[in-house]
Amino acid sequence: MFEPTRFKAGTLSVRRMHVKILIVEDEPKAGDYLRQGLREAGYAVDLVTNGVDGLHHGLEGDHDLVILDVMLPGMDGWQVLRNLRAQGRQMPVLFLTARDQIEDRVKGLELGADDYLVKPFSFAELLARVRTILRRGRSGMEATTLQVADLELDLLRRRVSRSGKRIDLTAKEFGLLELLMRRQGEVLPRSLIASQVWDMNFDSDTNVIEVAMRRLRAKVDDPFEPRLIQTVRGMGYVLEAPEGAR
Repeated sequence: MFEPTRFKAGTLSVRRMHVKILIVEDEPKAGDYLRQGLREAGYAVDLVTNGVDGLHHGLEGDHDLVILDVMLPGMDGWQVLRNLRAQGRQMPVLFLTARDQIEDRVKGLELGADDYLVKPFSFAELLARVRTILRRGRSGMEATTLQVADLELDLLRRRVSRSGKRIDLTAKEFGLLELLMRRQGEVLPRSLIASQVWDMNFDSDTNVIEVAMRRLRAKVDDPFEPRLIQTVRGMGYVLEAPEGAR
């Protein structure tokens, strides 16, 4: 499903080792990959393989984040989350689901989940979500809409609009735009875009990213003012609203 990113042992952050993550995933290979990758990223990780054990560890442990699969034996992810919140446990929860249905995403967020990922996904994307959730801390749920100037992206309904006009995007274009908007103002190298949107290593001989960016610009930038997506020569791309348009 995905391969964990490899990290050199010397790069591990001592501070991260104090961050504890609980993984509740019944697929052995997927669970092992997640545990290995997150440990190599510097986190302390516990792994359980069913909902009953997941609820027990969630209630009794002191985890900073729970990565929770929806389809679990014994007790599904919805029930686990419902019971955690009913018992007053407010640690952030990242849902993993194989069903890319609006109803599932809405249900998870309404029950108190902080974010979700649809399988299959890249480990790089999961790691980025984990870091974002932990940066937000325990203060609340993630916004379901991203906005830069007059460009809006609805994460639940998978819709994009600018100046009130709906824009139809492919799944890859939506993922690319979401990444740019989540990291607005930050120059993203092609290697990062390739790993997070296409789940591949960047090959300088391919122009897949340039083509995708050109098509995205044609839809969300070219018909509008001001231009939001900029090319930083030799570095990558950045989405940012000019002064006065924010």
